[in-house]
Amino acid sequence: MTSTATGTRPAITLTIAGSEATGGAGAQADLKTFQELGTYGITALTCIVSFNPKDNWNHRFVPVDAQVIADQLEAIQTCYAADLKTVKLGMMGSPATINTVATALGNQAWDNIVLDPVLICKGQEPGHALDTDEALKANLLPLATFVTPNHFEAESLSGITINNVEDLTAAAKKIHELSGAAVLAKGGVRLAGSDAIDVFYDGETLELLSAPKIGEVAVSGAGCSLAAAITAELAKGATPLEAARTAKAFVTEGIKNRVSSAAPFDALWQGGTR
Repeated sequence: MTSTATGTRPAITLTIAGSEATGGAGAQADLKTFQELGTYGITALTCIVSFNPKDNWNHRFVPVDAQVIADQLEAIQTCYAADLKTVKLGMMGSPATINTVATALGNQAWDNIVLDPVLICKGQEPGHALDTDEALKANLLPLATFVTPNHFEAESLSGITINNVEDLTAAAKKIHELSGAAVLAKGGVRLAGSDAIDVFYDGETLELLSAPKIGEVAVSGAGCSLAAAITAELAKGATPLEAARTAKAFVTEGIKNRVSSAAPFDALWQGGTR
């Protein structure tokens, strides 16, 4: 089908992720990224996260019922059966959610499954969070075609302590070995030095993506937007490496043009490239 207005049809991009009430991260960031990069964004919500200004801005976490998640995905997958080939996976929040999502993903073929492996959520009891992490590694990581772990997630998935770019590179290679997916392991502001360095590895190509650091504090939404930008570019036909390069540039501009608020953290602006 084509748009009657333009004669062209945008690529369809789905995010299965949590809602983050301040708009800086989660499904809100994903949809804004999809729009900026020219794809038609759809979301299925897995949980509701709202920071608590009365408790040092810690997470308040409420899961969406598994049947409600399944219902959302049934509607989406039926509606766009012919065109939906690319999905981004964000915060899941529970083993039940992960199982529901994995089942839905198995109902069709995908060209691209981008996993942003959100692990420990501050609003969860530690034992439950660990169960969620193990379920993600067992049930979603093997399905992924592209994985975008941050420093902590790369350590958890690879079992490697990351202190420098060499460690980050080893972790990226290990995660590829475990998943078969292309990997963009994010050093960000966590590693020493003047540049924010991410490592791309797909089993053949190794490339360091570098940009000057903009401050020394992580910005809300950077990881979500990076994975969403990769998702959008893959849906439009880019190679994994091309998608990673474009996403890195997109996020760098978004951090430069960050949005401040009464919260003790800034948020990336997805319109930064404009």
